[in-house]
Amino acid sequence: MPETAEQTLDRWSGGVCPFEAGWRKVMMWIFIITDGLLFAGFLGSYGYARLMSARWPDQAAVFDLRLIALMTFVLISSSATMASAVGAVHNPRRSSTLRWLLFTILGGAAFLGMQAYEWTHLIGAGARLDGNPWGDPLFASYFFVLTGFHGTHVLIGVIVLTALAVRWRQHLASAAGVELAGLYWHFVDLVWVFIFTLFYLV
Repeated sequence: MPETAEQTLDRWSGGVCPFEAGWRKVMMWIFIITDGLLFAGFLGSYGYARLMSARWPDQAAVFDLRLIALMTFVLISSSATMASAVGAVHNPRRSSTLRWLLFTILGGAAFLGMQAYEWTHLIGAGARLDGNPWGDPLFASYFFVLTGFHGTHVLIGVIVLTALAVRWRQHLASAAGVELAGLYWHFVDLVWVFIFTLFYLV
């Protein structure tokens, strides 16, 4: 039997990951796809509710869009620092990877701090899950669900990156671990771009 045919049969026998990726990376991609579909469902539901609403509030009158723009800039910048950390994992100087990880953690924490300020401001103004003073009660519901669910993802990412940074400093983490964390962090940042565009701007 030709060598190519033998290799093909061997791949069908099991134990081979797609595209030569390890099982951890494959599982991360499965998580990202399923979680992305969940976010897409939330955003689709939000879009339908907004189209059906006769009195949807004007976002510019409710939110400080300068703060939201700053939050977006910080989170996108943290995606760049995470990419730098992934790019530095094979650098003999491990300190460069640690430094970029710490910058990413700082960016995520700053984003969460600004989001907490935004939540506090809106709650103080009367926003609740079941109503708000600006119009359609679903407006506040979708605000808390979308930003809260995404914020939870960011918080989990900050915790994971903190643990990863500690393990990296102790020479316990691998380059593959940094790459997996990078995949998750880029996904979280990409989801925010959609939320920022569809909920705050459009």
